Amino acid sequence: MSDSPNLLKESIGRYGIWSHGLRDEDPSLRAEIGDAAAELEQLGFGAAWLGGSSAVRHALPLLESTSALVVGTSIQSIWQYEAAESAAAFAEAESAHPGRFVLGLGVSHAKLHDQYRRPYSALVSYLDALDEAGVPANRRVLAALGPKTLDLAGTRAAGAIPYLVTPEHTARARKILGENALLAPEFKVVLETDPGKARAVARDVLALYLALPNYTSTWLGLGFTEDDFEDGGSDRLVDTFFAWGDEDRIRARVNAFHEAGADHVALQVIDAGTREGLPREAWRKVAALLEA
Repeated sequence: MSDSPNLLKESIGRYGIWSHGLRDEDPSLRAEIGDAAAELEQLGFGAAWLGGSSAVRHALPLLESTSALVVGTSIQSIWQYEAAESAAAFAEAESAHPGRFVLGLGVSHAKLHDQYRRPYSALVSYLDALDEAGVPANRRVLAALGPKTLDLAGTRAAGAIPYLVTPEHTARARKILGENALLAPEFKVVLETDPGKARAVARDVLALYLALPNYTSTWLGLGFTEDDFEDGGSDRLVDTFFAWGDEDRIRARVNAFHEAGADHVALQVIDAGTREGLPREAWRKVAALLEA
């Protein structure tokens, strides 16, 4: 990326919502998803990030129901969608909704894709193909965790959308990316003040990621140990990756990412122990506490 202004930074604001439910392909939910997206826009969130290996087609119901909300994939796996397919879909979304779709890309995990080989080289080749197809670098972001991929996010994309990280990681990432690149970490919120209940909800969600070395290796580099990964995750691990408690505590946890160098925080609100569904009342509560 050049030193020209990063327009994506300006368009998505300080907060967004990260959601699996917003990418649901059930036709009967399309209208509800559009309505939920419209409400997120009204609540002041600048972006909606679609969980799972999402694609342009998952973004369309949200784009069609809003006027300014930016919608991004978080992430689209490079193993699941060919670059030419992604470029063609991007062009269609750009034509219909200029400047509002962001292609979030990542290498996913070896356990989820049989073809997983030399992920960094594969990602570079994918970006090369997108360049050739005319997808602008300033409209794509990378799910970068390690230094090499973070550097790639700063030079071949608008920036990085790291998942399951800490403010310490954010500070390190900012140094690698430089000041101009977008840095938009995901962060999980549980609207529960009881420690036992909050941690139980968090562990239900965390279990999936404890089996994925891309994350656990990063966490070891952030000062955690193998012991922290036992029995569903230590209290220290859970409390690091999930904000819970009263409004002041949650607000302070989110603000810590901004203080460490994040431009935008993609908030994944965990409701009733699941990442699925559309927790609209919880989104309203989070919007209100961020305004306080």
